[in-house]
Order: sequence, then structure tokens, then C-alpha cells
Amino acid sequence: MAVAARGLWPRGRALAWRLGGRPAPGLPAQNRAGFAGATGGPSPATSTHKRSPQLLGAAALALGSALGVYYTSRWHLRAQDLRAELPATQLSLSGRLQLTLYQYKTCPFCSKVRAFLDFHALPYEVVEVNPVRRAEIKFSSYRKVPILLAQEGDSLQQLNDSSVIISALKTYLVSGEEMKWRQWADDWLVHLISPNVYRTPAEALASFDYIVREGKFGTMEGAMAKYLGAAAMYLISKRLKSRHHLQDDVREDLYEAANKWVAAVGKDRPFMGGQRPNLADLAVYGVLRVMEGLEAFDDLMRHTRIQPWYLRVEKAIAEAPQ
Repeated sequence: MAVAARGLWPRGRALAWRLGGRPAPGLPAQNRAGFAGATGGPSPATSTHKRSPQLLGAAALALGSALGVYYTSRWHLRAQDLRAELPATQLSLSGRLQLTLYQYKTCPFCSKVRAFLDFHALPYEVVEVNPVRRAEIKFSSYRKVPILLAQEGDSLQQLNDSSVIISALKTYLVSGEEMKWRQWADDWLVHLISPNVYRTPAEALASFDYIVREGKFGTMEGAMAKYLGAAAMYLISKRLKSRHHLQDDVREDLYEAANKWVAAVGKDRPFMGGQRPNLADLAVYGVLRVMEGLEAFDDLMRHTRIQPWYLRVEKAIAEAPQ
């Protein structure tokens, strides 16, 4: 199936993308001729009967992979619910606090949380969630990522949604400007990513190649996700383009957003936070970082003024006290 699917797509650079989209369409029925016995084998009726369990197994695997792509896509195109299962204000940032982040590495909302944790040198453990089975978060009624578990002694608190997690960890009040641009990153910037990284069949296939390599997929799950996911997301990206009223060339919206951000930061300060990144800097950086290595990211750095700011944030995170 993987070989057949590969034929549908132009060859492209080994690029990658880290974001899901909306639900993938249903899978086409498997052609039974593909499972027929070779010449000299059992009769068609006998072969079909004996291979029924294999057919059912393959169909179940395909369905599981499709559902994984469906839910992964749907979760990360909707605005995340700004709620936590326990009040965020109760979180205590003591030295005994143990943080565990449940994530998809390729999710921009998860990347936002990691950028914040890394910059503030907060130690944490990462649990990569299988996007098909999601067994790692079966303990939670909230079925999206990121999820952060904060444990202090016998006290365990679960925080959901990237913005809620970051706000809970950051106890000081933020400025109105900072809040405005954090919201902009969630409400606008993140929705420019999928239409850009799945813009062409080659980009879509390269993106899912990265997702499979970086994600927690089995061999068959990975093959299903790569080719079916790429095909689905290429088509879905066109719907997203219409939904968010993007220009014919979606790159232009991405470029305009980047330059708008750079203009808001201004020339008199290295970051929106002044001499060090604030939550808005980290939010915008976290969203854009998931495109690194992709054609869309290279184009963004080449055709906008955002690269100096982006590199400053990257350097600030790398040099943050450990």
C-alpha cells in the first residue's frame, strides 16, 4: 500500500511538519485482488476464506491509523479550551515540584510549553503520546495535548491547554501588550501553519515523513499515517485556506504575520519583553519553531524580517541558566 501511495506524490525534499489538521476523510476500501493467491496457489474461494482474518486485521489497522490522524488533526486545529481540571492559581513552584509533560513533539501548542520550560530552566520529563492509541493519557478525561502533571509530595495537579499551563507556571502579572500578542499567536498565527506546510503534495508528504520519524508510531501505523495523512492533509489544507480567508498564495499571509510581529517588537528592544523574552516572545517562537527544516520555514526566514528576532530568542533559551 505504501508503494502504491508513494506513486501519487511528487518527489520532494525530506522536509517535515509538526502540526495536525482537521479530520481526515474515510479510507477507501482495500481492493481484494491485492490479496489474491499467486499462480499455482489455492482456489480464489479458498484463498479468500483463508485470508479473511488478514483482511480484517489490515482493515482494523488502517481504521486505527485513520482515526489517529483524524483526532490528531482535529485537536490541533481547534482553539484549545482555556480550562484546567484544577485551579491553576493553586500551583506552587517549589524546588520539590516534579513536572511531566504529555505531548506530541510535532504539536505547536506543546512546543510553546517546552519553549517556556526551557527558557526558565524548569526541569521536566516528557512523555510522547501515541496519536493512534493515546494510552499514555488514558488517566485523563481531557483527551488533548499538552497535558502537564505537577506533583509536589503527595499532591498531584493536572493542567490542560498550553496557555493555561504557561499562565499557571508564571505567577507574575503580564502586561496588556503581552496578553494581546499571546492571544494573537493562538488565534491567528497558529492557523497559518497547516496551509503553508501542506501547501503542495510534496510538502505534505515530507511533513508526514517527519511526523512519523519523530512520533511514537509502529511500523504499519507509521506507513498508514505517512501516506494517508499526507493525502488527507493536502486536501484539508485547502479547506483551511478557505475557512480562515487566506490569500491565494498562503505564504503571503505567513509573511505578513511575521512582519507584523517584528513591527510590534520594534527597533528599540531586542524582544517584546525588553531585554529578555516575555510570554508573547516565547509563544510566537514556539509556534514558528515547529516548522524548522521545512520549505515553509526557509521561505519565512528568507522573505521576512523575522530571522534576527527568531535567532535572538533561540540564543536566549539556549543561554538560560540551568
